[in-house]
Order: sequence, then C-alpha cells, then structure tokens
Amino acid sequence: MKLVVGLGNPEERYANTRHNLGFMALDALAKRVKGQAAKGEPSPGLGVSWKYEEKFKSEIFNFTLDAYPFTLVKPQTYMNNSGIAVSLIANFYKVAPEDIIIVYDELDLPLGKIKVRMGGAAAGHHGVESVMAGLGTDQFIRVRLGIGNLKTQGGEHKAQAFSAEKFVIEPFLHSEKAQVKHMMKQATKAIDEILEKGLEYAQNQFN
Repeated sequence: MKLVVGLGNPEERYANTRHNLGFMALDALAKRVKGQAAKGEPSPGLGVSWKYEEKFKSEIFNFTLDAYPFTLVKPQTYMNNSGIAVSLIANFYKVAPEDIIIVYDELDLPLGKIKVRMGGAAAGHHGVESVMAGLGTDQFIRVRLGIGNLKTQGGEHKAQAFSAEKFVIEPFLHSEKAQVKHMMKQATKAIDEILEKGLEYAQNQFN
C-alpha cells in the first residue's frame, strides 16, 4: 500500500487558500481516479466520496490502480498537527515512510512550479515538520507546489508588507487562478508518475 497525503486545514474558510494546495491537489486526483478501470482509464461523470475516519483523524479515499491499493488522505488535525494523522494511518497499515507521498504548498518555489524529492528539511513548513516528528524520519516523498513569496511574486503582493503567516492563509488572487488550475493538473500528473513509474522518473520530469 502507498499513502498519498495532502496537507491543509479542514475549515471551510481555508478551502481555497494557498496553504490548502495539498487538499486541492488530492481532490483533483480523487476526481480523476474515481471509477477508474484496471488500466487507469477514467470513467467520467462519477462523484467523489471522501469518508471521515475518526481513528485516523482524516478524510480517506481508497482506490486501486492496476490491482495495487492506494489511499488518499486529508488530515483533519489542522496543518501544524498533520503528523498525528499521518502516523496513525501509517502505523495502522504498517506503511513504510518511503511509501508515503506528502503533497503541500511551498513558499520558496514560484507560483506554479512543482518539485519532487525524497527527504530533506522542512524549510519552515510546520505541516512537514509535524509529519517528520510523527514518522520519526524525513525519508518520505514530497510533492512541493509553489505558491511564491515576496521575491517571486509581483503586482499586488509588493504593495504591502509581506507576512508569510498571513500570505499562506489568503485565497489566491483572481489573476493567479489560471496558474493554480494548471498546477493542479501538473500535480496530479506528478503523483500519477510517482505511483506508476517511480520517484526517479517523476523527478526527471518535474525537477
């Protein structure tokens, strides 16, 4: 089994904010895989059903691709405690850290940029810090989705003092939505390639 975990905050007021890109990417992926045939061909028009599992403190979506089981996970513990949910489900199913993919927003990447890697520092991302603490290792796969920062963003963001804490919980600007939509397509592609072709292949495609 492999786990694909999107990081975010559960309340509706955070639904379309930059810090919830992990949730958004998993929602996009779930829509694609819902009802997939054995060869991965989508069955359009089918709804997506996430199920809340109290024992994992997460919303869960299970699917099988080429007879191999995968579980999509959206922790409901809030971003800074994401590791609680990840460790609960990883321990229950005995999933090794290297079989866990964490999808999250990244301030240090320009908006729309995606990078894939195994391990490394959290770079100040409190959700990733929590996952590292919960698993007791940094050796899990990361899909990092760029949201930009003061150095990489122009326009409206430069007109005001930059606060990372405020920036990440703001909704995307109207002018950014096309880039975000494209990034969601690329994110699902990156996750697909990790699952189907392996980490190295995905890194060669996106890094």
